[in-house]
Amino acid sequence: MPFLPRFAAPTLTLALCACAIAPQARGQTAAESASEPAIAAAAFAVADPHGIVEADLAQLERRLREGKLSSAQLTQAYLDRIAALDRSGPQLRSVIELNPEALAEAARLDAERKAGALRGPLHGIPVLIKDNIDATPMVNSAGSLALAEHRPKADAPLVAALRKAGAIILGKTNLSEWANFRSIQSTSGWSARGGLTRNPYALDRSACGSSSGTGAAIAASLAAVGVGTETDGSILCPAAMNGLVGLKPSVGLISRSGIIPISASQDTPGPMARSVADAAALLNALVAAEAGGDAAAGDAARHRASDYTAGLKPDALKGARIGFLHESGVGYQRELNASLDRAIATLRAAGAEVIEVELATAGQWGEAEYEVLLYEFKDGLERYLNDSGAPLRTLDQLIAYNQAHADTELAVFGQEHLERAARKGPLSEPGYRDAAAKARRLAGAEGIDAILAKHRLDALVAPATGPAFTRDPVNGDHFNGAGYGAAAVAGYPSLTVPMGDARGLPLGLAFMGPKWSEAKLLAYAYAFEQRTQARIAPRFLPTLPVVEAAAVAP
Repeated sequence: MPFLPRFAAPTLTLALCACAIAPQARGQTAAESASEPAIAAAAFAVADPHGIVEADLAQLERRLREGKLSSAQLTQAYLDRIAALDRSGPQLRSVIELNPEALAEAARLDAERKAGALRGPLHGIPVLIKDNIDATPMVNSAGSLALAEHRPKADAPLVAALRKAGAIILGKTNLSEWANFRSIQSTSGWSARGGLTRNPYALDRSACGSSSGTGAAIAASLAAVGVGTETDGSILCPAAMNGLVGLKPSVGLISRSGIIPISASQDTPGPMARSVADAAALLNALVAAEAGGDAAAGDAARHRASDYTAGLKPDALKGARIGFLHESGVGYQRELNASLDRAIATLRAAGAEVIEVELATAGQWGEAEYEVLLYEFKDGLERYLNDSGAPLRTLDQLIAYNQAHADTELAVFGQEHLERAARKGPLSEPGYRDAAAKARRLAGAEGIDAILAKHRLDALVAPATGPAFTRDPVNGDHFNGAGYGAAAVAGYPSLTVPMGDARGLPLGLAFMGPKWSEAKLLAYAYAFEQRTQARIAPRFLPTLPVVEAAAVAP
């Protein structure tokens, strides 16, 4: 969940194994897993007899409907691909645990289909979910060895909703440990339980975080669609760097119960997919989840669309007024700026009026946001640990566990965020209340709301982030800025869609709007996507090729 600036095996065996594949299980230390040598092979050819690579939900549903493919065959095909690309070959390490009941679930759904009892568009479709979401019978650990045996007794409401819609929970995805809220010098995509997730476009590049595993897995077609979670950038950053569509909905639109939290103000799960249509279809299932006592969901029912796919039309941008945040906080990068120029031209060609604007409060909420996260993390985590019957019950116990297991848990980076959060008091303290009000005001009322009203805008666009940076376990992430921060802090929706690439590294365009504007943002992104078709499939390159200088004649 947050991605914050530093301020702060045979196939059948794999299919039936529910164990996590931790670095130690591969004969590596945690430190070694964050700094492996470059892979020599540049090509990883994997058989695709069922045509699942880059297949969208509509294509898969049609094959299932026509009897050309069964859910059991589809599930096994994804398991085979996980075995070939996640456990072997490039070793993406994006899937931290497989559901031992996945094939049985697929068989039951095949039987229902044969009997004419279809549940909807996701019937028999395998889905991967992030390893901070309760899903029986699997572990929910946030990537920490401290929770490596924590098996919640019930599904999170969103998982129950997915299963009710007919989706097969294929497994859990790796993540930045504790959703990237552990250290001021973290390596995104690394967890002590799962090792380091690799970016399938260039294996020495970051997959970003914290939903790194979901991003890499869906980009590599290890499942049809996936679920990530975000506090500040943890859906949009990995989606952008892995060539995906990622949607962070308004806080409260989807139930957060049964999810290991950071921030009650900012946390939300959301869909990650290879197309806007697939993200919208997955959102339809996710919003059906029971609120489960989530206070932020109280107002959501009045604002949910009945069908988020209904407005996906190629001409949706016609007549829209779009504000382009040209001072977005993302640093200059030549290919990124060229892609932005083309994206703005595309929006205008689609009939939108694009106006360059500036967010008057940009960057002013960072300190207050961090204070809010420290307070809310301690409060929310301890509530989750106690309510779910976890082996640890307090943040102090977690810190002590990491210190006692420093050779694995603290081998790559520290736990400064945890230690700072542990010193915070209850949410009744004035320091928390003041910071929460300040962050929301600067990002929301005086930020997004003000700029939308001033220029009579329907939405804002900005680069989601820069191209994927190289992994660096010594210095941590070389994060190059983000354009989505205001939406994250305000609790408003944001969405990234592929807009181009920098020498093969995907680049994303972020759309942002007022609270509950998901349907409009999806429609705009769909119209943009249909004109650009900018997504490229990953090639699992060990590294980007170096352009050598031309030889100079003597």
